[in-house]
Amino acid sequence: QVQLVESGGGLVQPGGSLRLSCAASGFTFSRYAMSWYRQAPGKERELVATITSTGGITNYADSLKGRFTISRDNAKNTVYLQMNSLKPEDTAVYYCYAFYRGYWGQGTQVTVSS
Repeated sequence: QVQLVESGGGLVQPGGSLRLSCAASGFTFSRYAMSWYRQAPGKERELVATITSTGGITNYADSLKGRFTISRDNAKNTVYLQMNSLKPEDTAVYYCYAFYRGYWGQGTQVTVSS
């Protein structure tokens, strides 16, 4: 059974940082690319970042380059999203996505507010 379990979300002030984690199980994690998406209230889900199976290549939404960093630890079957200089417009539910059969995590809420 495939599971993607996100954690690390919460309430943070503007300018703050958070690191999201997505723990994967039920498939050979090291063979598949992974992505983070987010969905803000009333908006469509959008791609945040993608990382290849080895972690050698990463891609980001243009608007997030320089603030967000995706990484992975294949020994821990976990993908991360480091988010810095957070803005209120980063408020959203953040989802982990596996390129293995298109599985999604349940999401973790990130709220940026003073």
